[in-house]
Amino acid sequence: MVKEAIQEGAKIHTIVICEEALEQTSMDHQYVYDIARNDCLYVSAPVFKSLTDVTNPQGILAVVEKKSKQEEISYQEDVVLVLDGIQDPGNIGTIIRTADSVGMKQILLSKGCADVYNPKVIRSTMGAIFRVNVIECPDLQKTLQDLKNQNYQIVATDLKTKHTIYQMTEGKKTIVIGNEANGVSHDILKMADQKVKIPMLGKTESLNASVATGVILYECVRRKVEAYEKKK
Repeated sequence: MVKEAIQEGAKIHTIVICEEALEQTSMDHQYVYDIARNDCLYVSAPVFKSLTDVTNPQGILAVVEKKSKQEEISYQEDVVLVLDGIQDPGNIGTIIRTADSVGMKQILLSKGCADVYNPKVIRSTMGAIFRVNVIECPDLQKTLQDLKNQNYQIVATDLKTKHTIYQMTEGKKTIVIGNEANGVSHDILKMADQKVKIPMLGKTESLNASVATGVILYECVRRKVEAYEKKK
């Protein structure tokens, strides 16, 4: 995480290093040089453990300034991802990481989602938090209507529909992932242009929210790759 923060040019106030961990860990010279260019504080193992909530810390942490809140949605991307009431920090962090893996530069969170700066969210992103703009939407219905006005189709996940993700229509789309227990909220489902689900061949009825997001986003990637191959 600290290495990612340095590489992405995040504003680092202080880097705290456990002296014992530094002696036991081999870091490449460039990484050590990059760390040394910042304000560093070296502490003993007991002091370091008092600063972190991680059970087995790696011996390095950083105080990094939060990015200024981005409220402007970019309408340049062909797929926009929206989380509607996702409450598990691990899910949000993993979804941000997955969004980064497919090249997304933004992700929208409804009111009621877990705090994006929850420590578990930050760790789960594995550094993607420094690359993906997280936009909090106090009025998700208004945000989705704005996206509709920009010619985005609203695609909501819904276990009750007969349509699968392989039947998503072409064009710019906003994919809405719902709450872990209750799914996409009723008011948002009413706004959807299309409702889709992941076909389940076994006895399991649903997937974890972050896993489901990955499956859907990579279906979008598959379509992009296929379209590119056809143009060649």
